[in-house]
Amino acid sequence: MAQANARQLGLDARVQFVESDWYAGLPSQSAPFDIIVSNPPYIVAGDEHLCQGDLRFEPVDALTDHADGLAALRTIVAGAPSRLLPQSWLLCEHGYHQAADVRDLCVAAGFVDVVSERDLAGIERTTGGRRL
Repeated sequence: MAQANARQLGLDARVQFVESDWYAGLPSQSAPFDIIVSNPPYIVAGDEHLCQGDLRFEPVDALTDHADGLAALRTIVAGAPSRLLPQSWLLCEHGYHQAADVRDLCVAAGFVDVVSERDLAGIERTTGGRRL
């Protein structure tokens, strides 16, 4: 879908797609990124929202880690500093109750200017930080 969108927007020559288990499929000598943006599976196992609305039609593994919802976020945040250029940003979407946990992960990984942003309903739904 992402490749089709890139073609439709005329961006396919400027975007490289890699299918990977987070960072595992990237070459070890890959150049650092300017930004990492992620919308990983973050819903807590057993959350009532998994059985409601449009989520009923999504692949469950795209929505939850079948645990606390933070497994993918832990991996992404921990691996980001070594894959970002200095002064670059990591930004992650997360669950409505996970902002403090993701801020803690970012601070522990050495990010600065760590901040959570609210969605249109006023709920903290994205968190990120800047690599020094």
